[in-house]
Amino acid sequence: MKIVAIIPCRYGSERFQGKPLVPILGRPMIWWVYHRAKDATILNDTVVATDDERILHCVKDFGGKVLMTSSDHRSGTDRVAEAARLLKLNDDDIVINIQGDQPAFDSRCIDQVVGPLLGDRSLEMSTLVYRITNPNEISNPNNVKAIFDLMGYALYFSRSSIPYARDHSLQFDYYKHIGIYAYRKSFLERFISFPQGRLEKIEKLEQLRALEHGHRIKVVETTYDSVEIDVAEDVEKAENALRKQGVA
Repeated sequence: MKIVAIIPCRYGSERFQGKPLVPILGRPMIWWVYHRAKDATILNDTVVATDDERILHCVKDFGGKVLMTSSDHRSGTDRVAEAARLLKLNDDDIVINIQGDQPAFDSRCIDQVVGPLLGDRSLEMSTLVYRITNPNEISNPNNVKAIFDLMGYALYFSRSSIPYARDHSLQFDYYKHIGIYAYRKSFLERFISFPQGRLEKIEKLEQLRALEHGHRIKVVETTYDSVEIDVAEDVEKAENALRKQGVA
């Protein structure tokens, strides 16, 4: 069984055009994401999947492995699935989907997200959440919130602040979604065959497609936060996070 990380990466973002190539402390963002993934010893391979020649050449220039994929995909997961087919992965292989806008993620997150699938062969998909410590992230729609049941399975993901406290004096934790997923290759193929769900269209969150079609997502709480680059203003946050980690 192989464990392979695939980083879906497109140039044409509506909110931040060309962000995979934006400089982060002097290096393109995709360089940081790729090398963070490469630090995970559990992986057999790390690959960038893109639809843009500029990203293709950038990754090749720094010695990374990259595949050209279709420009017609509905989501990053669909791009990951195409890359998994191009790599000729087997049904029982595990695919890690690492969002290409997380230059400061901790490579230990990869071990954490894949752990449930290694421990329970009945599981199809897992992802990460982080307990929010910055109150500004609770109301920020770019920070996706997650709620999950007592067994650690996702109930819902939303850009809104969930759960909503009717009693405003009640104290409780909010959790944000960290955009790293693990799938069995066989489930990944099923996932992309599902029609896009109503909630997925509303929230613009691809993981809701699995929930809407009746599949479970195992949620793992990580203690490693990750700054996602959604808009240009987030670049400074990522640079500060990298400086605190002592890598710059």
